[in-house]
Amino acid sequence: MASEGLAGALADVLEGGGPLVQSCDSVPAEELVAPVRLRKNVCYVVLAVFLNEQDEVLLIQEAKRECRGSWYLPAGRMEPGETIVEALKREVKEEAGLQCEPLTLLSVEERGPSWVRFVFLARPTGGILKTSKDADAESLQAGWYPRTSLPTPLRAHDMLYLVELAAQYCQQARHPLILPQELPCSLVCQRLVATFTSVQTVWVLVGTVGMPHLPITACGFTPMEQRGGMKMAVLRLLQECLTLHHLAVETKGLLGLQHLGKDHTDGICLNVLVTVAFRNPGIQNEPPKIRGENFFWWKVVEKDLQSQLLQRLQESSVIPVNR
Repeated sequence: MASEGLAGALADVLEGGGPLVQSCDSVPAEELVAPVRLRKNVCYVVLAVFLNEQDEVLLIQEAKRECRGSWYLPAGRMEPGETIVEALKREVKEEAGLQCEPLTLLSVEERGPSWVRFVFLARPTGGILKTSKDADAESLQAGWYPRTSLPTPLRAHDMLYLVELAAQYCQQARHPLILPQELPCSLVCQRLVATFTSVQTVWVLVGTVGMPHLPITACGFTPMEQRGGMKMAVLRLLQECLTLHHLAVETKGLLGLQHLGKDHTDGICLNVLVTVAFRNPGIQNEPPKIRGENFFWWKVVEKDLQSQLLQRLQESSVIPVNR
C-alpha cells in the first residue's frame, strides 16, 4: 500500500470504519492464537442508555434471583450469531418492551479481553413500555425516571457514570456518531493508530509485513495478558519495535470497531488511538527510532488527515475504553 493507500485507510478508520482484518503483526508468545467463540472463551455484553426530552432515563427492574427488585439500565449478554446491534435491540425489547435504534457507542468496557461490554446511547422507535403485568424472567417492569432522582435500590452504581456520560454527550458530543462496522474477525484484536507528534507534525506507526498497513495486535487470554487487559496487547506490539523505557504510551480511546457475529466469526477488532511520547522530550522533533524492519514511522503530510488527527488527540474526541 503506497502512501495514498495508507492515507485512505487512515481516513476510513478516523470515520469509524476500517479495512478487513487479514492478519496480526503481534500475537502472544505463550499461546496459540485460536479463533474466539462467544459463550465459550469470550463474553460480550450490550447496554443501552436512553434519555428523553424531560431528562428522564429508562430503567428496568431486575427479575434475576440474585438482584430481584433492583433497578438497572437495559443490558444483557450477546448470543452466538448476533451482531452487536441485533443483540442490543433484542435485549431492550425483552427487558423494556421497546423497539430501539442505537445512535452511537458511548464507551467500551473490558475486564481482560474475554469480557467486553458495549455501551450505547439509543432512542426508542416503537413498542409498549413493559409494566408489572408483563413481568417475566427477563425483567419485572420498566419505567422512565428523572436522571437526578433514580429509584432504589440500584443493581450496581456503575450505571451512574454511564448515565452522566450519555447526558454529557447529548449536551455536547465529544466524538462523531459511531456504530459497529459489520465485518468478520476471528480474534479479539486492536488496530493501532499509534501517533507521535511534534510541532504540529504527526507520524503514524505502520506495519510493513505484506502491504504497508496500520498494525494489528492480537489480545491474549493467558493469565498475564488477562491481568493487563487490552493495554498489554498494545504494549507488546510496541515493545517489538521500540525501546519503551524512555517513552510514555497512552491509549486515548476508540475510533471504531468491527464485528460480525455470523458464521462463528465472534472476534472483534477495536480501532484505538494511541500516543507515543518521550518522557523527557527536550528538543526531540523526530519520533523514536524503530528496531527491525517490520515497522516504520509514516509522516502524515495530507493537511486534512493531519488536522483530523491533531483534533482527535487534543480534544480526546474518541470513545472511552474503561477498564
